[in-house]
Amino acid sequence: MRNNPAMAHRIAVLALDHVVGLDLGTSAQVFGTARDATGKRLYRVDMCTPGGRPVRVTAGFAAHPDHDLSLTETADTVIVPGIHAGPPMTDGTVDPEVTTALRNAHARGARVMSICTGSFVLAAAGLLDGRRATTHWAHADEFRRFHPSVHLDPGVLFVDDGDILTSAGVAAGIDLCLHVIRRDHGAEVANHAARRCVVPPWRDGGQAQFIERPLPIGDGAASTAATRSWSLERLGEPLTLITMAGHARMSVRTFTRRFREETGVSPARWLLQQRTDHARRLLETTGLGVDQVARQAGFGTAAALRQQLHAAIGVSPTTYRRTFRPPTGDRVPG
Repeated sequence: MRNNPAMAHRIAVLALDHVVGLDLGTSAQVFGTARDATGKRLYRVDMCTPGGRPVRVTAGFAAHPDHDLSLTETADTVIVPGIHAGPPMTDGTVDPEVTTALRNAHARGARVMSICTGSFVLAAAGLLDGRRATTHWAHADEFRRFHPSVHLDPGVLFVDDGDILTSAGVAAGIDLCLHVIRRDHGAEVANHAARRCVVPPWRDGGQAQFIERPLPIGDGAASTAATRSWSLERLGEPLTLITMAGHARMSVRTFTRRFREETGVSPARWLLQQRTDHARRLLETTGLGVDQVARQAGFGTAAALRQQLHAAIGVSPTTYRRTFRPPTGDRVPG
C-alpha cells in the first residue's frame, strides 16, 4: 500500500457480470466523499473487469469500465461488489483470470474487500479459507455448501479480518466503506464522509443483520411483540425476565423460547442491545450527563454504562459523544 501521503489511495472495483447496481456504486460514492482538511480527495476509485469488457448490472443496464484486470496490479485496495448470478453463485467457482488477479493483489499487500455476495468470489479464489467472513444472510446456506472451510458469520454487518474484509448485503457495504475510512484516516474524516452521503456515521460491524425470520405458528396469536414494545418504553426501569414474561402472560420458559424464535436472540441479550442503542442515541442527541444517560438507559451507574459501551464499540461514553456528536452549528451539506 502507498506510503506517500501526497498520493490518493487507489481503489480498484473488480466487477463481474450480474453485478448488483447499488454495490457497484457504493465504493465510488462513499470513498469519493472522503477528503482531508484542505478538501483534497483521499481515495481514487476506478472500475475494472476481465478483459475490460462491459458487464451486465442487475438494474437492467450495462457498465462500461475504463480498465481491465491490470488495474489490480497497482491498486492499494481491491473491492469485489455483490453479484446475483454466474458461476460463483451457481457452482462456487470463478474465472481463473479473476482468481489470479485477486491472489496476486493480496500477495503483494493490497487490501481486499467484498460487498454482499462478492464474498462468493473471494471464497472461490481461495482467499477466505480458514478465515472469518460474512455475506448476505439469505445466501448463507449456499455459501457454506460451496465453501465449508470458511468461518462464515452471517449474523453481522461486516467482518474486518485485517487485510481481507467482507460485508453483508446492500447498506452494509456502506458501513464497511465508512469503517475502512475510519481505520485509514480517523473518525472525523469518516463522519464527514457519512454526512455527505446522508447516512449514519457508525454501525458496529458486530451489529446483527436484519434477518427475516418467520413468526412461529401455534398457541393462537401469542407473541412477544407487545412486550417488546412495552419494554422499549421502560428501558430506564428494572426489567427482568420474570417481569417481561409476566407482561406477556407466559411462563418464563415459554416466553424465552418464543422470544428467541421471533428475534433470534435471548430476552437478556435483546434488552442489553436496546439499552446500549438508547444510550448511544442519548449521547448523540442530548446534553445529558453520563450519569443521567446511564440511568435513563437502564444501566444504573456511569461505571456500568462505560463498561458496556467499551465492550460493545471499544470507546467510553465521553469519547463516543465527542466523536459522533457534531459540534454546534455543524450542518450537513445540502
